[in-house]
Amino acid sequence: MTAPTAARDLDVVLVGATGFVGRLTAAHLRDHAPEGLRVALAGRSRDKLDALAAELGGAAATWPRVVVDVSDPAACADLAARTRVLVTTVGPYAAYGRELVKACAVAGTHYADLTGEVLFVRDSAEAFHEVAQRSGARVVHSCGFDSIPSDIGVWETARVAREEGAGELTDTVLFVRRLRGGLSGGTIDSMRRQTIAARESVEDRRVINDPYGLSPDRAAEPTSADRAEVAPSTTEHSRVRSTLGKVGSRLPVRRTADGHWTGPFIMASYNTRIVRRSNALLGWAYGRAFRYHEVTDFGSRAKSPFAATGMTAGLLGLVAGLSFAPTRRVVDRFLPEPGEGPDEQTRVNGRFTMEVVASTTGGAQYATTVAAKADPGYNGTAIMLGQAALCLAQDDLTSEGGVLTPAVAMAAPLIERLRAQDFTIETRRIDA
Repeated sequence: MTAPTAARDLDVVLVGATGFVGRLTAAHLRDHAPEGLRVALAGRSRDKLDALAAELGGAAATWPRVVVDVSDPAACADLAARTRVLVTTVGPYAAYGRELVKACAVAGTHYADLTGEVLFVRDSAEAFHEVAQRSGARVVHSCGFDSIPSDIGVWETARVAREEGAGELTDTVLFVRRLRGGLSGGTIDSMRRQTIAARESVEDRRVINDPYGLSPDRAAEPTSADRAEVAPSTTEHSRVRSTLGKVGSRLPVRRTADGHWTGPFIMASYNTRIVRRSNALLGWAYGRAFRYHEVTDFGSRAKSPFAATGMTAGLLGLVAGLSFAPTRRVVDRFLPEPGEGPDEQTRVNGRFTMEVVASTTGGAQYATTVAAKADPGYNGTAIMLGQAALCLAQDDLTSEGGVLTPAVAMAAPLIERLRAQDFTIETRRIDA
């Protein structure tokens, strides 16, 4: 049962409001929070919070400001007890998120963040899922570009297929059709820290490398003996062949049956685990035969295979560079720091288009497009996080408490909210 909220003087608290994405999220809430919703800005510096409120203007100019140290358990508990929803942009979350999650889970306060850290979500779920279930708190990780497009895209595909009597999902692939914009410094830092953890700890490496490492019931999921971690090969859209024969079959650069070249997607290793967690938390509603992957589509032009190969080499080089202290110091010079971001013009020109293509047990195929004219890592993420906060605060949700995913906590209401923000979320049946 959710803790009583009558005594709470706030509806939404945004922690990390003075950071780069935090400021964008605060601006979104200023423009879209309904009149009367009690919003507060929280961070480490009162001066910075006051300056932000003055800069934002409008309703935000009068929002309360709360100074909080997110590493202080008592301060986090006090803050969680004051509000119905707590939203945080303060990463890396393994360092700065645990006390906030704990406080919210105990207090029955709904929580949302932007994490893309497998280890943090695993630890959060193991420590606080049952606590949040008892209190009624919806602890919702990954409410930005990590991993809302993936998570709600698959959920919507499964919903439409089920309603049309086409059965459950089987081979499912998310294709990144278009991506213009930057990955945030926080996303890069999460990758950096996870790479270090994987190198230093055998147990952490096992969890990171396990495709079902975030499942609430790992024993019920496929094992290495009965699954193949390669791109699915049963549909016209996802049938692939290697570029280099037998040796190349192990490479991530592939050509689809319709002539498109695909390569890895930098966020796939995280997004796929969130989507698989959703399936398990929903009682395997997508199906027991559900297999999910994400790739980047480089098109069918003559230069496409070279672009795909170049991207693959770059990603492998980045991971290798971040794995060792001497090379990490060099690589870090060229990567954005947490809290940094591109200029306004770059963000305005940002775009993304993603397409979930799935086969079903009934022999049908579906494609769901998730797209927006917004920079995925910044403006787009601010919209997604802001609307997730409003959804948790205002909408009549049927989900129970626990450490959840966006799809499990609020899929249908959140989809409608994002459509109202000019996001495209459309599903169509593909003719055989």
